Amino acid sequence: MQIRQATVDDAEAIANVHVSAWQETYRGIIPDDYLDQLSTEKRAAAWRELLVDGLVFVAVDAKGLIGFAHGKQNQTESTEGELLAIYLLRSYQGRGIGRALVNRVVRQLEEHGVTSLIIAVLADNPACHFYERLGGIRVSECVIERGGKELEEYVYRVALPIAAS
Repeated sequence: MQIRQATVDDAEAIANVHVSAWQETYRGIIPDDYLDQLSTEKRAAAWRELLVDGLVFVAVDAKGLIGFAHGKQNQTESTEGELLAIYLLRSYQGRGIGRALVNRVVRQLEEHGVTSLIIAVLADNPACHFYERLGGIRVSECVIERGGKELEEYVYRVALPIAAS
């Protein structure tokens, strides 16, 4: 397995993982009709734009792209970054790949003076414990809407460097 910076050529594979991971993770949380209409083609177009100057790392094995993480530095608070997305196909979870992806984003952000990371996650997402193991402390909650359903979202703050365990 290799982790590397994403290129524009990865857009379709990232979009495929993005849609698959949403459908795997959020089935039963977000309405099925919303999840079923997700489009790899539409996501790929958005990823092509993001990858031009975005901070995205991908995990790749012999079968292809299996996960990705996307981060950015906050424009108004320069010492704070944000983990905008991390998705890993379910069959690869629990192997340390997600942590390795986050570590690559964090190292890049730390080079630019970032000392903390904000992560927004649905409260019902089974991966909330992952963010807590990174050292994430829940700092706020809000309600968002997806597919016509109101969902609770947690916001975590992680001091950098991230927790070792």
